[in-house]
Amino acid sequence: MALFKKEQGWEKQFYDAGGLLVAGTDPTGAGRTIAGYANRREIELLVEGGFTPLQAISICTLNGAKYLGRARDIGSIEPGKQADLVLIKGDPEQDIRQLRQMEIVFKHGIGFDSPKLFESMKGKVGLN
Repeated sequence: MALFKKEQGWEKQFYDAGGLLVAGTDPTGAGRTIAGYANRREIELLVEGGFTPLQAISICTLNGAKYLGRARDIGSIEPGKQADLVLIKGDPEQDIRQLRQMEIVFKHGIGFDSPKLFESMKGKVGLN
């Protein structure tokens, strides 16, 4: 655990020095990973490592778009950009754990009822 905390400190130092820190999880493409869990936890870990909630969310959204050279089209909510959205019950800027209160996820213009989806997966390990 001490090494993990040390690595979190290095991430913060890199970011504070002007480095472009991006985030991403590796679901392996095998279809056995439930989308969203790892990304949400990654944001929480960034906050635990010293980032503000807004910085952590930007690292996991806008910075990825910047790295890919697509920040003009994706990565933030602005007129003319494409965006998938997550509606959260609460204010993650006050408490990052509020990200766990997802009500609706819009992906490619389709709304998904998050509580129903999570309930349907209870007791499963991976997807069948």
